[in-house]
Amino acid sequence: MKSADHHFELSNEAIHLRPFRLDDAEAIFEAVRESMRELGQWLSWCHPDYTIQDSIQFLTAQGETLRTNSEYGFAITDRANGRLLGACGINQFEKATRCANLGYWLRTSATQRGVATQAVRLVAHWTFAQLAIERIEIVAATGNHASQRVAERVGATREGIARGRLRVHGAQHDAVIFSLIRSDILAP
Repeated sequence: MKSADHHFELSNEAIHLRPFRLDDAEAIFEAVRESMRELGQWLSWCHPDYTIQDSIQFLTAQGETLRTNSEYGFAITDRANGRLLGACGINQFEKATRCANLGYWLRTSATQRGVATQAVRLVAHWTFAQLAIERIEIVAATGNHASQRVAERVGATREGIARGRLRVHGAQHDAVIFSLIRSDILAP
């Protein structure tokens, strides 16, 4: 797989996506604490005991995944004021099939404004333009209707339900599988 430029930044009129920095720890902690009720039901890393140390560990891991080209995580920020709105990333690369997973989360106060949809579009376009990827999957728990709406809004194809596909807080959950392929995003 072709590696990407480590200084990637993406933006449109409303949002700016950039690599995470160690000084994002406080902003991530604040966003996660604000959004615990919404994020915690779908993301195992988001739990009631989440601390600033969890943010620091995440950021340290992000640096390593970037160095090894095993994941590309983007901080989603408000272009007007730089406030951290959430995250969007591409990971779980399968070299043999040229597939990857795209995930995202937003702080509660940033939802229902099209931010996640815009971020997913930017990251999907960047992925197909910069990496040797032919298929992106978005996997959302069947009960996670907000994430499913984002996938639908970016034009991802709903392929079906994978039984027991996600493990969240020690329990298996069925998940809806969505896909984007190169020709969905980039003109041939």
